[in-house]
Amino acid sequence: MTEELLRSSFGAAATAYAEHRPDYAQAAVRWALERAPGLRVLDLGAGTGKLSATLIAVGAHVVAVEPDPAMLTELRRALPAVRALSGSAEAIPLPDASVDAVLAGNALHWFDMAVAGPEIARVLTPGGVLAGLWNVLDDRIDWVAGLERVSGSAAIGPRDTLSGWRAATADLLAPRTGTVAGFGSAEQAEFPHGQRRTADSLVATLSTRAGMLVMPEHERDATLGRIRSFLATSPETACGEFTLPMLTGVLRAKRG
Repeated sequence: MTEELLRSSFGAAATAYAEHRPDYAQAAVRWALERAPGLRVLDLGAGTGKLSATLIAVGAHVVAVEPDPAMLTELRRALPAVRALSGSAEAIPLPDASVDAVLAGNALHWFDMAVAGPEIARVLTPGGVLAGLWNVLDDRIDWVAGLERVSGSAAIGPRDTLSGWRAATADLLAPRTGTVAGFGSAEQAEFPHGQRRTADSLVATLSTRAGMLVMPEHERDATLGRIRSFLATSPETACGEFTLPMLTGVLRAKRG
């Protein structure tokens, strides 16, 4: 299964993505921006605007760039006041030195950083910040670890849990230097971000994962059936609403 197939899968589920995917912890966004020279922020690979909404809530001035037309339509519907442009990390439709920070929510790992790194640096002001944010499940909690086991990697992939995210972000860093695509040394932090869910809404959320979207229908139905059975029999999730233990992980670096 190619990265391109996975990366391009989200548009078919744009409405469900907008409804069920979580937002981002405000504390994580503030930390991502605290070293930026200002609050002009590009939300890159913005999807349906989940990160843009949190950026607005903390006072940032946001422009959003998203390559998928269906996702972009949902973003414009949800956040009509946000300037939302068609484009990609490898071809950003903004002038040089036009933003103070570039943030990517659950998207940085999809970028071709050999091309996107210089392009991101181009649109950043001197001293600007690049930050990737990921919402991850806290697999230190026993029932969450159990959910991961029954779900399989298509529904809960290597970057979707805390332990997996910590390992996967290391792949984005240059060996020995610990830098991101020519930026300065990277810093990482994690922020609690529990989400209220029901069994049905959690199943709907997991259905929007890239691996699930490209899975053959019979395999997807079998996977979702295992997840439903687990949630129905787990004491933490069997009775109405529950808090899904999550964190927002952040990887940030400054432009020189």
